[in-house]
Amino acid sequence: MSLQHIERPAIIGDGATRLGADVLRLAKAASVRLLSRYGILIAFLALWQVSSSAGWVNAAVLPPIDTIVAALWKGLASGTLLGDIAISLQRAGIAFVAAVVVAIPLGLFMGQVRSVETALDPILQVFRQTSALALYPVFILLLGLGEASKVFVIFWATLFPLLLNTISGVKEVDPKLLEMARVYGATRLTVFRRVVLPGAVPSIFVGLRLSATTALLLLIASEMIGANKGIGFQVMNAQYNFQIPLMFAAIVILAGLGLIANQALVSLQRRLCRWSQPVN
Repeated sequence: MSLQHIERPAIIGDGATRLGADVLRLAKAASVRLLSRYGILIAFLALWQVSSSAGWVNAAVLPPIDTIVAALWKGLASGTLLGDIAISLQRAGIAFVAAVVVAIPLGLFMGQVRSVETALDPILQVFRQTSALALYPVFILLLGLGEASKVFVIFWATLFPLLLNTISGVKEVDPKLLEMARVYGATRLTVFRRVVLPGAVPSIFVGLRLSATTALLLLIASEMIGANKGIGFQVMNAQYNFQIPLMFAAIVILAGLGLIANQALVSLQRRLCRWSQPVN
């Protein structure tokens, strides 16, 4: 037997050892990142599960996590919750899109024309400080208990965060950039398209994220009054019938929809605003 045949297994063994060590190191790093980001949430859910299962809290009021997950799976598998999710997304989606169509163009216009902003700002501040829930009975009287009042109250609440953030984004564009563009002979349209709009986009996305959160909050409230379908209705209906696991399952769905919407907007902002990301 030659010397090469004797040394080859040792080389293979060393390579496998290094590979295993690399895998363990990567797994350890991933575990550290996971625990640093979600450790408190995992601990909270574990405490909830243990305290409810052990009888430290009333399981009829705070059911164990596995019971909530089972109710969630049952509702989704049977299709009971899927229809509620669809109608809730429809209501919130229509209101959110309508707010975007109205608030962003109006905010861009008001941010550039100071006289218009000065004239409209007092009434905007009055409406902004008036709770949409306080106005909901007025919307019901005007529009009835149907879909129109539910969509309009969500639209009303989501309009102002987006509108005010758009105005703020336009006003916070660096004046030196505007002056430089004009010095180089840029037209008003070019200044708006190349300087004002890109400068306002980060603030607009802040307004979009705030409006998306507000839309889900008002969705719950609007569906708890005069609705017979939707996630908010399901929360109230399960509570009235003391189906507590189903109630928490509906709440989990609402939280999940909010997280998905926020993450989608964050990803879109990163894609559209790469120029504003810090370079490491």
